[in-house]
Amino acid sequence: MTNTAKTPQGNILDTDVLLVGLGPVGAALANLLGRYGIRVLAIDRAKEIFAKPRAIALDNEALRILQLVGVAEGEFATVAIPKVQYRSPLFGRFARINSARIVDGHPTLVTFYQPELEAVLRKKLSAHPTVDVRLGTELQSFVDDGHCVHAIVKSSGGPDLQVRAKYMVGIDGAGSLVRRDLGLDFEGRTFQQDWLIVDALGVPNPIDHCEFVCDPARPTPHMVAPGGRQRWEFMLKPGESAAEMERPESVRNLLAPWCDVDKIQIERTAVYRFHAREAKSFSKGRCFLAGDAAHITPPFAGQGLVAGLRDVANLGWKLAWVLRGQASEQILDSYDQERRPHARKIINLARFLGALVMPRNRAAALAIHGCMSAIRLLPRGRALFEDLKVKPANTFDKGLFVRVRGTEKLRAGSSFPQGWVRPAESGIPTLSDDCLGLECAVIGFGFDPATRLSSELTVRWSLAGGKVWQWCQRAQAQHLAPKGRRLEALDEVVLPRVAPLDWMVVVRPDRCVLAEGPASQAEHILQRALYLIDPPQVRLDIRLPKAA
Repeated sequence: MTNTAKTPQGNILDTDVLLVGLGPVGAALANLLGRYGIRVLAIDRAKEIFAKPRAIALDNEALRILQLVGVAEGEFATVAIPKVQYRSPLFGRFARINSARIVDGHPTLVTFYQPELEAVLRKKLSAHPTVDVRLGTELQSFVDDGHCVHAIVKSSGGPDLQVRAKYMVGIDGAGSLVRRDLGLDFEGRTFQQDWLIVDALGVPNPIDHCEFVCDPARPTPHMVAPGGRQRWEFMLKPGESAAEMERPESVRNLLAPWCDVDKIQIERTAVYRFHAREAKSFSKGRCFLAGDAAHITPPFAGQGLVAGLRDVANLGWKLAWVLRGQASEQILDSYDQERRPHARKIINLARFLGALVMPRNRAAALAIHGCMSAIRLLPRGRALFEDLKVKPANTFDKGLFVRVRGTEKLRAGSSFPQGWVRPAESGIPTLSDDCLGLECAVIGFGFDPATRLSSELTVRWSLAGGKVWQWCQRAQAQHLAPKGRRLEALDEVVLPRVAPLDWMVVVRPDRCVLAEGPASQAEHILQRALYLIDPPQVRLDIRLPKAA
């Protein structure tokens, strides 16, 4: 069904956002924009979902973003991974990551089956009347004239179609046509090692975790996945060709130490060369890049698809706010400013973990694995790795937030935690993101922010797409804010662990902290937030406190 409006000329399709690429990242962004009621034309040259697994890992951040997109827990199968182990033939287990935790309402690490997730995301698109999906359709060319993006797309067997979009997002993979035509070169390098990926079904006595056999002779990651699946990744040695190693007898020889190859089903084999690259900018004019079109992350941190979903959460609401007239177009500049530095940090983490997994020789293995073994003897060193403190937090140094000295309880520019709450309206325990919804939020901890804000400012906040909430301690809610905007804490994840009583925070729809401060400064905090978003109808002529 086509929902994108046509112009009177009859041969031009008008839309708000043209999405080029409908893999998991593209489908997630299309769903998020659809939830906001934004007109979307989403195209993909493939007619069907690629039926074999590719990405295999998601972390708690990715699961939380899928929650924002509208994917509920249990809609696709996952396996929670309790630990990740690194083993060396010289030192035995020299490192371990404890992933048996719940963070922001979700498991720290899960594996999944990518075709199933993509099918769920594609199916959900049919529920959004403003989203037009056209498969078997390919971008031919485009021009950004500063007001719109004019694109030519072609469907298989059909005539060329002209599209006029207010914005375009290239989510068309590592070989992105959009990135190439924008002149946004990839920066970084290609790992010289090729790897053979083997996915198998029906493996007897499967493992319940992930492990990396860090043998310089043949490094081999091994992990469990839903549906009785197991995955192995074998590093190819010099002189071994892809065609040779994908032969059934070669695969059987590689798997022989792990299982009886006569009792399993090989679902997929493929040889990949891993990359560590990023575009020099994630945006240019009215065009944006996301997912593998913007950055490619080696698999050693399990962050490839996760990084693309972070792009979705960051860019989606900003496009929606601008297109709905609730924010200035300048907020779109913060997408590259926020996402590219963090993507680079994740790539560097993956490269570091790659050095652990694939040392060049036994001497390098002795030095690297020995050093890691020694670090684990120290409590602080052990926590750095086992508690995932080595993973860069999704906190921005610059971007769409205001950080003021002396008011850093939750730290503006960082992620607002998710906890379990009981909304006064329903009385049903709910994850807080589901209560906050898709809007910006002003939250008062232990007090009602509406009592500290002028009626004029409250109206302006509402026009800017914001809501006001009171986050109460347990059993405190019955005599405080009006029933429709009270949240009673059922755990200590937010209050009082990170947010004290009589504290206020402004949270973006992607759950980034926009501003914060004491209840006594509620009026000024919200003014700062509105000034930063800067929609024309709420522009305030105020003097801002000096920011950090």
